[in-house]
Amino acid sequence: MKTLRRSIFFTAVFISLFSIVCSAKKITKPNIIFIYADDWGFGDLSCHGSSFCKTPNLDKMASEGMDFGNFTVVNPVCSPSRVSIMTGKFPARFSVHGHFATVPSHIKRNMPDWLTPNTTILPKILKKAGYTTAHYGKWHLTNVFVQDAPSPKEYGYDDFCCFNISANFRQMSTDSAVYKTIDFIEKNQDKPFFINTWIHAVHTPFYPKEKYLKQFAGLNERERVYAAVVADADYKIGMLFAKLKELNLDKKTIVIFATDNGPEITRETDAHQWGNDDSTGPGLGSYFSVGETAGLHGRKHSLFAGGVRVPFIIRWPGVVPEGKIDSITAIASVDVLPTFADLAGVKLPKEYKSDGQSIVKAIMGKPFKRDKVIYWQWNFSSDRPYFWADGGIEEDNWRLLVNGKLGKQELYNISMDWGEQKNVIDSYPEKAHDLLIKLHKWEKTLPKKASSDCFSAARKKDLGSLKVIW
Repeated sequence: MKTLRRSIFFTAVFISLFSIVCSAKKITKPNIIFIYADDWGFGDLSCHGSSFCKTPNLDKMASEGMDFGNFTVVNPVCSPSRVSIMTGKFPARFSVHGHFATVPSHIKRNMPDWLTPNTTILPKILKKAGYTTAHYGKWHLTNVFVQDAPSPKEYGYDDFCCFNISANFRQMSTDSAVYKTIDFIEKNQDKPFFINTWIHAVHTPFYPKEKYLKQFAGLNERERVYAAVVADADYKIGMLFAKLKELNLDKKTIVIFATDNGPEITRETDAHQWGNDDSTGPGLGSYFSVGETAGLHGRKHSLFAGGVRVPFIIRWPGVVPEGKIDSITAIASVDVLPTFADLAGVKLPKEYKSDGQSIVKAIMGKPFKRDKVIYWQWNFSSDRPYFWADGGIEEDNWRLLVNGKLGKQELYNISMDWGEQKNVIDSYPEKAHDLLIKLHKWEKTLPKKASSDCFSAARKKDLGSLKVIW
């Protein structure tokens, strides 16, 4: 009898422990939705102090999750920023120095014509963990001008519908990324899913809807257009959260909102009255690009904080702390892949070395120590104020920006100076020297040429007649 009782007891204990383990596995394997907006400044959210935009749904997301104030993308323009998300590596390792455009433009800038799919890629990693994968919205890991770039399916996506993708594929409406996301969730709600929802807003061209223009009728023309586009995107994000709750997926889904770089440089003329004013298509152009950086210096195309420090809000009810703001913990776009792999419970290949690291501890609100150094390379600096830096490094919240040709360096202590308003290089020359040595050492590891495996067939033709479109 004692033996039977003992057997029953240990069986009960085993079942209990097994249940706990299974429960833990469910907690560490959420659905994942990564919303990557385009050209939003850190200050474009109401909760970040916008002077004219209203973002009630993103504000609510922040109040129900964590809002990180020291998240940086590792390049100040779209394509390389997105490469870092997909690969967990600095885009310079793939010779992706700027945005994908035309083949002649790539040749001129020593770039490939697309991101190689033959590397460790985020959707492939998650498929291995049992996720159904999808990508909706902007692609820009090649360009519409490249005829023979790979399909997103070669990168590990089960479904996709994109714009700014190879001309081989139908271009989706820039307005439909969230709608496609919702449709995919409804069809795949009974299994783990990963979705990249890379929305168009607030990249040019602008197509403000009348109801939002009416909402902001009291603003000047430029702010009115911009606020209308932001409000439209915020409303759609609210629709997404409502759908998750409706399907009882809210607590099973981690949602991240971030943006690929800081706000676009504003064109100060009123050329929009004649149509296309420095835009990427028909519609309203960069005259209306009046995004805010929350006082950070620089904008898109700049390595200063205004160009690379962007919103990063993460929500997972019951797991991620509610309403917590962390403005000190240094995280970067290269951390996304190892973090998602960690959440999915999948081991990364032994031969793969990420430039980032898992930030799961940080997003759980636990103490987190960054071990990896963050680097920036930017080949298109200019002599404008806050746009001169062509290289950067951040370690232990010390950030050094440099331009060797100009002989310029600036050093900032982010833990004491979040806004990077005070250059302290004269007070800490040894720290600046140490960081500079590390930056030069890293630069020597980068490839000199783009891989020919990612060259379009057009490179074999006479390119003299092809127009370079930037």
